[in-house]
Amino acid sequence: MSSALRRMTNYLGLTEDDGSQTPAIDRPAVKVAKPSTPSTPRLSVAQSALPQPQGSMDRIVTITPRFYSEARAIGEYYREGNPVIMNLSDMEESERKRLIDFASGLVFGHAGTIERVTSKVFLLTPPNVTVSGEEKSAAAQASLFNQS
Repeated sequence: MSSALRRMTNYLGLTEDDGSQTPAIDRPAVKVAKPSTPSTPRLSVAQSALPQPQGSMDRIVTITPRFYSEARAIGEYYREGNPVIMNLSDMEESERKRLIDFASGLVFGHAGTIERVTSKVFLLTPPNVTVSGEEKSAAAQASLFNQS
């Protein structure tokens, strides 16, 4: 049984064939690459994954989507560091919930905030933007929005 195991490991290239046994099958030569130890780590972490403040904010983007497929535009404006007002009054209830889930994940991933302005209007603010106004409750300051 050990000879069968030795032949299998030789065939897979895991061990060197000592030449004492003739292989039962004719096989191509296989080279196994030995793992190298790099002097620098393979993964490098960026200094800051969050967008850096670019001085002054030049605009607030207002979007009134009708379909969930328009979520990409919201994400692109938000990633550029612009506050986004989402008016979801023209959407169906099921797509509205999906878009709120998308926006919640977007602001959570970028350490921003999402706030309800009215029942169907939401404000997405990047981390470098603060919104002043009435005193907010602890639930309204959370990064994720509870839809229930």
